[in-house]
Amino acid sequence: MGYVAVKGGTLAIEESIKRLKYERVQQGQTIEVEKIQAGMRGLIDQVMSESSLFDESLAALAIKQAEGNPEEAVFLLRAFRSTVPRKHYSSVIESHDMKVERRISASFKDIPGGQILGATTDYTHRLLDFQLMSETDNSVQEWLDDYLYEKSGQVSSGDLTLPKVLDYLRKEGLISPCENNDEEPDDVTRESLEFPSTRSQRLQVLTRGQTGAVTSLAYAVIRGYGNLHPTVGELRVGKLPITISSPTAPANGKEDDYYLGDVKVTEVEMLMPITIEKELGKKEMEFEIGYGLCFGQNETKAIAMGILDNCLEHPNPDYPSHNEEFVLYHIDSVESTGFISHLKMPHYVTFQSKLDSVRKTKKKQREEVKNG
Repeated sequence: MGYVAVKGGTLAIEESIKRLKYERVQQGQTIEVEKIQAGMRGLIDQVMSESSLFDESLAALAIKQAEGNPEEAVFLLRAFRSTVPRKHYSSVIESHDMKVERRISASFKDIPGGQILGATTDYTHRLLDFQLMSETDNSVQEWLDDYLYEKSGQVSSGDLTLPKVLDYLRKEGLISPCENNDEEPDDVTRESLEFPSTRSQRLQVLTRGQTGAVTSLAYAVIRGYGNLHPTVGELRVGKLPITISSPTAPANGKEDDYYLGDVKVTEVEMLMPITIEKELGKKEMEFEIGYGLCFGQNETKAIAMGILDNCLEHPNPDYPSHNEEFVLYHIDSVESTGFISHLKMPHYVTFQSKLDSVRKTKKKQREEVKNG
C-alpha cells in the first residue's frame, strides 16, 4: 500500500499538540508522578508488564503523559526502553527463591506453608467507596500508623520462601517431571518473532501482551474454543532477587554474584486435565501444566497466560486459540493499536484510487442501462 506525505501542516500539528496539553491541564491542576506511583499500583503493574520494563517511576511518568491511557503509556515506555543500553544479563532466576506476599491454590485446600491471601480484591464487595472522595494525606497517614502498629511484631509474609505445590504432585507421579532446559532463550525484543516459535518466544510475547487481549483469548478457550477447564495449581505474588555474575567469579559461582534488587512478579502454574488412552482402550486422566509469569501483581493476566501457554504447546487447527500465529500476532498492544490508529493518517491517494474505480464502474453500469 502506498502513502503520500502531507505538506504544509506544521502549524496545525503544533497547535494540535498545544491543545493536547490544554486538555490535560485545563482544570488548573496536575497530578504528581509520585501520587500516581503511590495510588495506581494496578495500572503501573500492567504498563510495566506490557512494556517489558520494570521501573515504577517511569511507568507512572508514562501514565501521566498518556493521561491514563494504558496503550499510549506502554508505547511511550517501550520507546524509552529501546534507547537504554543493555549493560548486563542477570543470572538465572529460580522462582523457588520468591519472597512470597500472596500465595493460593484453587486445587488444594491444604498446601505446604498454607494459603496466604495477601492483598487482593477477590474478597471485597464491588461497591463504590464514597469515603475515598474525602480521603486526604493526613487521614491516610493516620490509618497507616494504626495499621503498622497493629502488625508490629508479626512475621511479614513478604519474608517467606515457600515450596512449590506442584513439586509434591511430581513426587507422587501425578505430573510428569519438569526437565531443565539450559538453552539460551530467544529474545523477541532483539530478533523478530518467527514461526514455528520457541516456547521462550511465546512466553515473552504472552507476558508483553495486552492484558485485555490475553484475557479475552483465554476466556474463549474456556468457553469452547478448546473446551478446556483448567485449575489454578498455585498462584503466588512476591519479589524475586536479581543478581549479576561477578566478572572474576568462576562459572556458576553464585556466591560471588552481585545483588541488584528485587522485582515484584506474579507467577501461576495451571493444571490442565487431559484424558490419555492406554492399552486395551483404557482411559486415564492426567494433568498438563500451563505457565504464566509477569511483572507486578497482575493475576488475571498471569492465569490467562498460563492457559494460552498450554494451548500453544498443543497446536490444533480447529481452534484459533491454539494457533500461534493468530494468538501471538494479535495480542501486542503497541502493534495492534498502532495499526488501528494508523487508519487516521492520510490515505488520500489510495482512497482516491478506489473512489475512481467505483465511479468508473457506476458510469459503465449507467451506460449499459441507457443503451439497454
